[in-house]
Amino acid sequence: MNIQGLKDTTTLSNGVRMPWLGFGVFKVEEGSEVVDAVRTAIMNGYRSIDTAAIYGNEQGVGQGIREGLEAAGLERDKLFVTSKVWNSDLGYEATLAAYEQSLDKLGLGYLDLYLIHWPVEGKYKEAWRALEMLYKQGRVRAIGVSNFHIHHLEELMKDSTIKPMVNQVEYHPRLTQKELHAFCRAHGIQLEAWSPLMQGQLLEQEELQELAAKYNKSVAQIILRWDLQNGVVTIPKSIREHRIIENSAVFDFELTADEMRRIDSLNQDRRVGPDPDNFDF
Repeated sequence: MNIQGLKDTTTLSNGVRMPWLGFGVFKVEEGSEVVDAVRTAIMNGYRSIDTAAIYGNEQGVGQGIREGLEAAGLERDKLFVTSKVWNSDLGYEATLAAYEQSLDKLGLGYLDLYLIHWPVEGKYKEAWRALEMLYKQGRVRAIGVSNFHIHHLEELMKDSTIKPMVNQVEYHPRLTQKELHAFCRAHGIQLEAWSPLMQGQLLEQEELQELAAKYNKSVAQIILRWDLQNGVVTIPKSIREHRIIENSAVFDFELTADEMRRIDSLNQDRRVGPDPDNFDF
């Protein structure tokens, strides 16, 4: 894939453009830590910020966005902002209210992408109805889901009028999710990776270290490049400026087809997060 930089985008099924590489804030503390991280990311070229209600840092993310946009001399429409509705708010009215709360905390007039965070049985369809309404009203530019298996997507699409535009899932070389990825491609759903670095568990992997040495890159950069060449939107997280910059320096080299296959072969169907079929929140 010919992805040249942080401003490069994929086009979602509704025509909205979403940056290939974004900045995630899972477990980044509310307050100065998240404000500084988001501002730093924007000032260093990131144009996509991903948060969620359950992260408890939407207010700081909003402040970081405002400070970052001002420092970079950018308007709001140059940034792609994502948040997610939490499990306790998965009902039609509750989801509509949760969206307003997220906007209020972020200090934004709209979101670029709003996701159902987890496929809680018996609840996610009503939440999706609310997302469809928000989308039809022009309150959000794109809607999608997170942590949905194939059967969740099939069940959702049986009754929906709008297909999810994004499915954000755990995705890394130990969990390549090939069948899910193929299903999403076939239905025009953009796959997006959370925990792309497997929370640091892959940094000592010998095959990845060899590739890092070959390209004079870090193991993290090799993994992020693998994500992008697989056509997966990716949102690495860091609170350190040098790491935020390093994570974005993945556009000046390209892995070969054989190297891509070697990384694919590391798959063990291993998760660091819960299995969407077997979780209790």
